[in-house]
Amino acid sequence: MIELKNLSCIYDEKIIFENINLKIPSHLNILGANGSGKSSLAKCISNISKYNGEIYIDSENTKNISLKNLAKIISYIPTKLEIYDEFISVQDFVLLSRYAYKQSFFDYTLQDKEIVKNSLDTLSISHLKNHTVGSLSSGEQQLTLIASALTSQSKIIIFDEPTANLDPKNSKIIALHIKELKKSHTIILITHDLQLASFMDNSVLFIKDSITTLFGKEFFEPSNLEKLYGVSFNSLSVKYD
Repeated sequence: MIELKNLSCIYDEKIIFENINLKIPSHLNILGANGSGKSSLAKCISNISKYNGEIYIDSENTKNISLKNLAKIISYIPTKLEIYDEFISVQDFVLLSRYAYKQSFFDYTLQDKEIVKNSLDTLSISHLKNHTVGSLSSGEQQLTLIASALTSQSKIIIFDEPTANLDPKNSKIIALHIKELKKSHTIILITHDLQLASFMDNSVLFIKDSITTLFGKEFFEPSNLEKLYGVSFNSLSVKYD
């Protein structure tokens, strides 16, 4: 369980949210308009952005957890892969996710490399292991980022707009992988894609005007969506199955 107590998120020295109190017992979708602060909230939970207040994971204050140990607990997957070395291979890039487990001055172990292999196999991208990350398509990059999260063996994975840059076919591939990961991980999904959000069948945290509201399945009722988004909805047709 993730619990936020009096959380205020800070981005570019500006306070985005103030005094959020929220319990996240399991999987969660985070939705809202552009600029509503969805990514800022996720980055605070991941300890990437500054915040005031307290964040607890399984009753432990994350401020008392070292960065290395926190990396073993929670992974943040950005919308797209951003890396300084575009010539690094997929295999070596994913291997970097074992850094939290690596002993200082020692190389990665055979076990680390086996975990990388298993992650690539799970996502059916082993054939890309020697490709450079700069040569990958958007869909392949997203799968590589998921492989990194699996390799870190973190129990919580935050996806930030995972299908934003993908065509329908690759969006379906990613959606099915995320749904499968719910069996083994706690998934927090940030998205504008209402079909994807509905397919995930999670509780929904909706953000509007710096106010967060938690919903269940009633979120996807057309009348509720119209009220929240200010546009008309007929129904959602989920076709990821």
